[in-house]
Amino acid sequence: MKTILINTGTELLLGDVQDAHLAFIAKEIFPLGLRIEEQRTVPDGRGIRSALTDLFPRAEIVFVTGGLGPTTDDVTREITAELLRLKLVSDERVMTAILQRFAKRGIKFTERVSRQAYVPEGAEVFLNENGTAPGLYLRANINPPFHSPHLFLLPGPPRELQPMFRESVIPKLRSMASTSPLFDRRMYRIAKMGESLVEQAIGEKVLAIPGIELGYCARPGEVDVRIIGDPAAVERADTIIRSLLGPAIFSSNDETLEEVVVKLLVERKETLALAESCTGGLLADRITDVPGASAVFVAGYIVYANESKMDVLQVDSALMERHGAVSETVARAMAEGARMRAKTTYALSTTGIAGPSGGSPEKPVGTVFIALAAAGSKTTARQLFFPSDRETFKQLTAQAALDLLRKTLIKGSGD
Repeated sequence: MKTILINTGTELLLGDVQDAHLAFIAKEIFPLGLRIEEQRTVPDGRGIRSALTDLFPRAEIVFVTGGLGPTTDDVTREITAELLRLKLVSDERVMTAILQRFAKRGIKFTERVSRQAYVPEGAEVFLNENGTAPGLYLRANINPPFHSPHLFLLPGPPRELQPMFRESVIPKLRSMASTSPLFDRRMYRIAKMGESLVEQAIGEKVLAIPGIELGYCARPGEVDVRIIGDPAAVERADTIIRSLLGPAIFSSNDETLEEVVVKLLVERKETLALAESCTGGLLADRITDVPGASAVFVAGYIVYANESKMDVLQVDSALMERHGAVSETVARAMAEGARMRAKTTYALSTTGIAGPSGGSPEKPVGTVFIALAAAGSKTTARQLFFPSDRETFKQLTAQAALDLLRKTLIKGSGD
């Protein structure tokens, strides 16, 4: 069934707010055999009219988010009713729910709010437990002979839309999508391999499987590989991907690299400290984004200046003078100093030249050293080169450091 998503909101087109609905809705409907085939974003106001007029003849299911509030720019329900030639009628249940919500919170009621209680005649109402604007479902061809798809009008705020979608929309979709073919979908997250190298390794072999859809998504230090198809075809593709990419795959269930690292540390009951120079706390930020990180993450030291490397981590000044702050020797000393100070199982360190200045012929901008100190083992160090902007340099460095730790934790080669 051709399924389309329309997001309303000038704030989306201005970049003030990021769309959160596509990812959520797409994942929720996929197990039903449905996929978003097109997305449109239109401004508040009359832009919704042209979008619906264009889509009515060729869509089977349309989700519209936003434009159901009480203000003058919220006109989704009015335009929908007009296009479908339906009257707007007041719904007593919605009005009662609004009044009760306002009274409970001590909010002053205004007549403008009552607009939200008006719904197109014949629409099914989804009461909003987390706001005042109800959701609305208008069945396909609700006003024959005028042709229209199944229409779901949903509130804009994610905290309102998401529970409503799961509780009210999914049951409707399940009944209408019962004849849709079911597909399996798998995602593999690959560390430290370029997109072209990943494609070279698996592309031809996976695409040789009939009915398989293969896609890639690249980001700094990571490539996501996506396969979609019938379950048998997906199983064949899975075998190929795992055999060819092996330990480069750090997740096949949407986990981030930091989530994988924290999980491994928790399972092993081991701990981690960080000594960051060029990454400026990015590693610590990523680790502490993971729920449960407090069980394994002990301390993070941001030692940006040379003096702080010596004062905080006891890096020998002679090493700094002889090798420079950006060197394998200093990276090793930083990791060892952090591990000893925090008394942890492991410690990662980063020191490099993010640019745009500060490089030299021997150590150009983009040079970075990463080290991993581990209890009872020799400290591991890597020299890498990421000639890019500062932000991307930091992301690539953090990704490489976390992957070095991951491979050590799974007893990989660390290469």
